[in-house]
Amino acid sequence: MLLPISILIYTVVMIGIGIYAARKVKSSEDYVLAGRSLPFYMALSTVFATWFGSESILGAGSKFAEGGFSNVIDDPFGAGLCLIIAGIFFNRKLYRLSFLTIGDYFKHRYNTLIATFLSLVIVVSYFGWVAAQFLALGVLLHSVLPVLSIQVWMIISAVVVALYTVLGGMVSVALHDTIQTIIIIVGLVAVLVAVLPLVGGVEGFFTIVPDGYFNVLPTEHSLLAWAGFITALMTIGFGSIPQQDIYQRAMSARNEKESMWASIIGGGMYFVIVMVPIAIASIAAHIYPQLLASDSQLLIPTLISEHTSLLLQILFFGALISAILSTASGALLAPATLVSENIVKPFFKNMGDKLRMVIIQISVIFVGIGGIILAYNPDAHIYDLVSSAYSVTLVAGFIPLAFGLYSKRVNSFGALVSIIGGISAWQLAEHFGTEIPPVLIGFTMSLLGMIVGSYIARFIIKEQKMIQ
Repeated sequence: MLLPISILIYTVVMIGIGIYAARKVKSSEDYVLAGRSLPFYMALSTVFATWFGSESILGAGSKFAEGGFSNVIDDPFGAGLCLIIAGIFFNRKLYRLSFLTIGDYFKHRYNTLIATFLSLVIVVSYFGWVAAQFLALGVLLHSVLPVLSIQVWMIISAVVVALYTVLGGMVSVALHDTIQTIIIIVGLVAVLVAVLPLVGGVEGFFTIVPDGYFNVLPTEHSLLAWAGFITALMTIGFGSIPQQDIYQRAMSARNEKESMWASIIGGGMYFVIVMVPIAIASIAAHIYPQLLASDSQLLIPTLISEHTSLLLQILFFGALISAILSTASGALLAPATLVSENIVKPFFKNMGDKLRMVIIQISVIFVGIGGIILAYNPDAHIYDLVSSAYSVTLVAGFIPLAFGLYSKRVNSFGALVSIIGGISAWQLAEHFGTEIPPVLIGFTMSLLGMIVGSYIARFIIKEQKMIQ
């Protein structure tokens, strides 16, 4: 009974932090970007927490236990790569522009149509991400207190996360992330130290992992194998860079240098820390082979519940709840901000700051409802929900963002052709079925669309000038 009580106390404290954070919110910039005032340690914590959620512990761990590193190329490898690439190539340039959302950048660089459409695309991509967090919370709380079903726990979790996100916005997210990052690292490392003796320590651990599980690169040296590997790496590695949560977490730092280094160090830190739940899941798979075959998402919670002390159980479940809450709150706030700033606002000539904040808060609730509906799918898997969320932004958003920042020769027509070409090619390939990954086809067409479309627009403009 002590464990459920501890979780309840922890949840109440998190809501209290959200109420405290609300006192610091004076404007929409405070609400969305924490006033661009986060010190480095808070910026690092919130960037790290971008990814460290359910898929990092329950998802990546179970997927590795099923097939090794080849099963988790997109996360943690692609996810860590995303943060590092964003830090090196994108954060400084975007920070100097001082926009509230990534959609504002697309409006500035191209036009309102491009900004609105891409904002819609990005918002839609978040529902799978949000659903994964709610599903994980449902699975976790049901395993601790099975008196309620997973579905009921999902709804309760969604209400709690939406409540403290609505209250404090990015200030609340950042405060939670800072506290929760410490709990995550301490909790997971303590659990790993406790369960390693079950398989004979470090040396024994490497004997229980099947041969080939540590292979990252494809063992089959064929074009199709490498195409699959590159696609898995790119889906989150590139596809998540145009996402609003990546943008607003990085842009919340107090200067561009700290924004850059928070992402670079956060990416490396993420990759290292995810290895801990992967190791724990491998131990659980060795002890519970029958669970690996039936529902691998329960491997880690079962191992913790049956083979660790109450104190470690509290530490682990506290770490897991921390990770999921950190990710879920940011995942709710990001699309809600885009809805207000880049989808609703263009319909109003004048929108006051208070109205903007109210629309963001209402949007948080609607995104949460959408996530719950998607999580109710009985076949939903945490890891798959997250991985699928970034395909659409890879084929539609990455090329317009990267080329817009680094080339003066691209234009709005090129961006439009890029978006339409990328999404159309991706969906057609999905429909007809191809050996080449459909996402890679969509990404390639997005790249070609940007180059060809921009060239056509420049040619037409040049011809018009000659006629005049």
